[in-house]
Amino acid sequence: MDIAADLEARQLRILRRVADLELAAQQHRLRALSISAAPSAGDAKTSTTEARLSAILKARGVVDFTFRRVPADYYDRPLEERRDFLRADSVDQLCKSIVMVNTQAAADVVDCSNPKNSKYYVVVVQYMARLNADSIKNFIYALNEKQIPKKRFNMRLAPEEESQKLTGFVHNAVTCIGMETDIPVM
Repeated sequence: MDIAADLEARQLRILRRVADLELAAQQHRLRALSISAAPSAGDAKTSTTEARLSAILKARGVVDFTFRRVPADYYDRPLEERRDFLRADSVDQLCKSIVMVNTQAAADVVDCSNPKNSKYYVVVVQYMARLNADSIKNFIYALNEKQIPKKRFNMRLAPEEESQKLTGFVHNAVTCIGMETDIPVM
C-alpha cells in the first residue's frame, strides 16, 4: 500500500472513531436528562428488537451483521454523514424500506396471502434512486403474467399507522426482516 492510501485509511479510521465517540457522548447526555437511572421503555424495546432480529438473522444463517445506533437527527443530516454513521463505503449502499399499498386492488385482495397479487408490498430502494410507482405496477403486472388488468394496480405509500401495524416498526425504522406481517418484498 502506498503512503497516501495508508494515510487515507488511517484518517478514515480516526474519523469513524470520532463519530462513534460523538454518538456515545450524545447518548450519554440524553441519558443524563432522564428522570430515572433505570433504562427507559424505549431502551428496553430497542434491546428486545435487536435480540429478536439477531435471532431471526442467525436462524437464517446470517452470522456477520451489526446494529448501529444513530443520533435522533439522523434523517436531517446529509447522506454523506449518514453513510459515515453506518460505516458504508458509499451513499449508494444506503437503502430504505417503504410499505406500499395497492389502492386499486380487487375487493377480495385484502392481505398479503398472495405475493403475486398482494394488498401490500415492501419496496427496498436506494436513497440515491427514485421510487417509481409505474415500474412497480409494471413489475406486478408482469408477475401476474398480464392476467390481471393494469388498472387493478395503483401503488401508493401506506399510511404511517398502517405501515407500523403491518411491520411492527415505527416510521424511519422499517426493515424487511422480522416484520409482524409476511409482506412480499421487492
